[in-house]
Amino acid sequence: MQKNNFNNKNYLITPKELKNKLPISQKIKKQVLISRKIISNIILGKDFRILIICGPCSIHNIKEALEYGKYLKKIFSKINKNIYLIMRVYFEKPRTILGWKGLINDPYMDNTFNINEGLYLARKLLIQLVENNILLATEILDPNTSKYFDDLLSWIAIGARTVESQIHREIASLLQIPVGFKNNTDGNIFSAINAIQTSSQEHNFISLDENGKICIVKSTGNKNCHLILRGGKKPNYYKNNIIECEKFLLNVGLKSKIMIDCSHGNSNKDFKKQILVIESIISQIKEGNTSIMGIMIESYIHEGNQILNINNSKKLKYGVSITDECINLQTTQDILYKINHELDSILKLRLL
Repeated sequence: MQKNNFNNKNYLITPKELKNKLPISQKIKKQVLISRKIISNIILGKDFRILIICGPCSIHNIKEALEYGKYLKKIFSKINKNIYLIMRVYFEKPRTILGWKGLINDPYMDNTFNINEGLYLARKLLIQLVENNILLATEILDPNTSKYFDDLLSWIAIGARTVESQIHREIASLLQIPVGFKNNTDGNIFSAINAIQTSSQEHNFISLDENGKICIVKSTGNKNCHLILRGGKKPNYYKNNIIECEKFLLNVGLKSKIMIDCSHGNSNKDFKKQILVIESIISQIKEGNTSIMGIMIESYIHEGNQILNINNSKKLKYGVSITDECINLQTTQDILYKINHELDSILKLRLL
C-alpha cells in the first residue's frame, strides 16, 4: 500500500473559530464596507481620487507594522483630498524556489511553521490596524486564507504567479471586495485581462466554508476587479503601454481603469527607481490620462532589505524588509505629498 507523503499532520483552526476568538465590532464592519465602496467608485471612475496601496513587501514584525501603519495614517490625514491611501499588509509570499513563505506559514521565522499561530497573529494585527482607522490590502496566495480575514480587508491582489489560476479567479468572483489582477511575471497582460472577465461572472466550485467543511459554492461574480501593471522582462508603465492596455480592455468591454505597481518589473527591482515610475504617472495624468486610477508602492520604516536565515531571525535590524527592498518613510511621505500637490487641480477634471 502506498503511504501518504507526509510525516505528520496538525489540524487547522477554522475561519469561524478564529473569528470567534478575535471578533470585530459593528463600527469596524461599517468602516470596511465604506472603504470598499469608495475603492469601487475609484475603479469605476465615480471618485476622482488616486487609490494608493502602500506598505512593506511582507509583514514579519507586528510592532513594526503597527508603527508603520500609524505613520501612514498621519500622512493620509494631510492628503486625503486627492489620495485614498490603503496599507499593504502581505502575510503570504510566493517563492521562486525556496525561502520564508510569510508570517502565516512561519510566524517566528525559525522553521517551526506554527500556521495556527500565524493566522491568529495576522488577524489580530489587522484588527489593531483597522481600530486605528488604517485601511488594509493584502494578496491572496493560498485561496483558503481569505476566509480568515475577509471581513477586515478593503482591497485584495491576485499576484503575477497566480493570475492564471482558476481557483484564484473563482475565489475573486466570490469576494465582495475590490480585486486587482497583476500581469504575468513575463509582462503578459492578457492573463490578467482574462482573469478580470472570468471573475466578473458566476461560478460553481469546490471550496471551504467558515467551519472548514468542503462544500459546493456558487459565486455571483465580482464587478470590482481591475488590472495591475507590474512590469515583466521590461517596465510597462510608459504612455504607450497604458494606451495599448486601454485598447485591449475596451475591446473586451471592460472599464479601462489601471493600477501601476511602481516596484518589481517596473523598477527593474531597484527600489529607488519607484520614484521614476511615480513621475511618469504624474506626467501622464497631467497630459490627460484618465485610465490610471491607482498606484502600488513598496515602502517600510527604513530603506533597503536584509537577508533572513534561521540563525539571525532574532537579530534582525529594526524596520527593514526581509523580502523585497523598500523605500523609507521619509521618501514615502515626500512621494505622497508630491502626488497630492502636483495633481491637486487636475484630478477633479477627470470626472467631467
